[in-house]
Amino acid sequence: MRRGRYGFDAPLALLGLVIGALVVLVLSVTSFMQGVPVAGVAFLLGGIYTSASAASYLYTTRRGKFAVWAEELERLKGDERLLDLGCGRGAVLLLAAERLPEGRATGLDLWRSRDQSGNDESVTRGNAEAEGVRVDLVTGDMRELSFEDASFDVIVSSLAVHNIPDAEGRARAVREAHRVLRPGGLLLLADFQHTPAYEQTLRELGVVDVRRRDLGWRFWYGGPWFRTWMLEARKPVAVG
Repeated sequence: MRRGRYGFDAPLALLGLVIGALVVLVLSVTSFMQGVPVAGVAFLLGGIYTSASAASYLYTTRRGKFAVWAEELERLKGDERLLDLGCGRGAVLLLAAERLPEGRATGLDLWRSRDQSGNDESVTRGNAEAEGVRVDLVTGDMRELSFEDASFDVIVSSLAVHNIPDAEGRARAVREAHRVLRPGGLLLLADFQHTPAYEQTLRELGVVDVRRRDLGWRFWYGGPWFRTWMLEARKPVAVG
């Protein structure tokens, strides 16, 4: 159980699913009351389907993503310097910080509430205090990181890079992540859009130890058609 307040991912999307389910169920009841059972059954099935999608979305944003990331972060040794790109309220950042007793976790964000409800640096600091961990928080754009080359052992990002509206901007963010990652360092980038393009950008940078995998039902935002993928890569170590 987490002690912080982590809000909801893309809250308007979740609200739309909930309202849609209610509307369709009301139409189902109305159809039955007016003696149109075929329409009533159709609306009922639609309402059940939309309700299940809303339940899937709610589970992922409140439980599932935490469970998945907790497993992904088990590989940390405890002394790494870690950077979370687009850390938001700190869902992944603080899970990582708990596993770094001799390391340090840094979170970077633009702090926009449209991407996550209540997304604010002060909320993230409050969550860190509630979870009993220390982190560094930086306001910045992942397309232009202020860190020096090879500053971090691990870079993570969860559902953040896709918020950059243009393909070149997303590619710049991936290139920047690669730049500030030390040789041999680990990149874990989870997203539900554009992950093949992220992989292509890394391969153009010479990264060969890279794979893309489905994170499963615990990271579905409504159903399998809105699944989340993990891009995992290690920056090559220079030879010679």
